[in-house]
Amino acid sequence: MITDQSIISDIKAIILKARDNAIRAVDTERVLMYWHIGQRIFEEEQQGKDRAEYGAQLLKSISAQLQPEFGSGFSIRQLERYRQFYRTFPIASALRTQLSWSHYKLLISVDSTDKREFYIAEVTKNNWSSRQLERQIHSSLWERLLMSNDKESVLAVARNEQQPSDAKEIIKDPMYLEFLGLHREASYYEKDLEQAIITHLHDFLLELGNGFAFVARQKRLHIEGDEFFIDLVFYNRLLQAFVIIEIKTTRLTHQDIGQLQMYVNYYDRVEKKAFENPTIGILLCAEKNNAVVKFSLPENNKTIIASEYKLYLPSEQQLIEEVKKEIEKKENEQK
Repeated sequence: MITDQSIISDIKAIILKARDNAIRAVDTERVLMYWHIGQRIFEEEQQGKDRAEYGAQLLKSISAQLQPEFGSGFSIRQLERYRQFYRTFPIASALRTQLSWSHYKLLISVDSTDKREFYIAEVTKNNWSSRQLERQIHSSLWERLLMSNDKESVLAVARNEQQPSDAKEIIKDPMYLEFLGLHREASYYEKDLEQAIITHLHDFLLELGNGFAFVARQKRLHIEGDEFFIDLVFYNRLLQAFVIIEIKTTRLTHQDIGQLQMYVNYYDRVEKKAFENPTIGILLCAEKNNAVVKFSLPENNKTIIASEYKLYLPSEQQLIEEVKKEIEKKENEQK
């Protein structure tokens, strides 16, 4: 049998597209079903005289009658979730078709409207899976960005209402690299960390921020007979700039900053096109002294960033302490 392979490829593409559309359509209907169930439960609760007691009895009664027929999706816990879903997102037309029920289950637990809007914008723009959204919530992406940026700028960039004017608006400090699978107690050479990043490049791009694309590893530079190697080179389409990353598994020194500055200068003068913005340099280090970074760079510096990396996610208490430190730091700067 002779068959043109192009027609087979085309038909396969049609089948896969239709299958994906069907899955998305079913999930969209499921999301709307849960929303309407939550709305009906909430409206019924408002009629109860003692709402707390009446609400508990109502859920228990509904679950007892629906679960035998429709399964575990109608347990008391799930019904409570549907009710919370409606209360958190009270306008059905505002629900995003790009978000699945798995996304919404995670978003229900987010404790502020601004934070939820930020994550919704990021999921929609970056096409995050629910697993990727879960990791970003658990790694406190929102809180980490707000430590060095104001809330309105972070939201505006996330919603595509403005382009980032500063690399610090999208680059995180610290970066959490627990997905690399490296133990924090062990010692590593820089090449080990670099190899782990390349192996988990997709996750690393997600942690880096929006708009990053991989360009090169161990990029060789020839400068007047001397040879140098840049650890990692990326390009950011939002910033329209090359992004150079140097990895340091030890405490950051001013010599490290000088080396990265040379690489940035080289890219600005040799690689960068006229329509592109100045090259950005990131020193990804195990530890840094902010004062050393501050005094090693010009006061108006916007292109060199020192970011610590962590090999494990922060606990809630650690995050609270970091937020307190940042608040105290800003209060002292204002005095």
